[in-house]
Amino acid sequence: MFVYEKRLQYPIHIKNTNPRLAKLIISQYGGPHGEIGASLRYLSQRYAMPVPELKAILTDIGTEELSHLEMVGTIVYQLTRNMTPDQIKAAGFDDYFVDHTAGVYPVAASGTPFNANTFSVTGDTIADLHEDMSAEQKARMTYDNILRFTDDPDVRDPIKFLREREIVHFQRFGEGLRILTDQLDSKNFYAFNPSFDKR
Repeated sequence: MFVYEKRLQYPIHIKNTNPRLAKLIISQYGGPHGEIGASLRYLSQRYAMPVPELKAILTDIGTEELSHLEMVGTIVYQLTRNMTPDQIKAAGFDDYFVDHTAGVYPVAASGTPFNANTFSVTGDTIADLHEDMSAEQKARMTYDNILRFTDDPDVRDPIKFLREREIVHFQRFGEGLRILTDQLDSKNFYAFNPSFDKR
């Protein structure tokens, strides 16, 4: 089902070591609005979708989120690969370093490890699509916040790319919601679960 190309979706070539910035960006790897949660959310929700177009949207975006996870991991790795002990201490990266050295571990900027409780799979088409639109806005917001903390173009460019993809995903989920509601009786949009109740 998946085709893997041995290249990143967007090139990443970071020259400057910056563990302080890595500590923030890693939130998009394993934080509450990060790419690992997004990919698991969409690839899990697709099973209950009653319309083939919705399954396709969730599969496409869930797969793309895996490539974003790879990009964020690459950014974090490149920002930390040449750290010195002094940089680790000055950046407050020592807590992370003690457990993971320069390995990329799914964790939020706060230090909280990834937890599947950060996302929902309800089996209700309308509820899940609204969750997905909200999730994309939260991911876009997180990328906005990351951009506030760096002026390094080697970091800003891939982060801006990822931010733009969140906007596209939001729009695609909006299209999915329209596909669904066009097939429902307008009196019953929120009266039943189109994934489960057959009417």
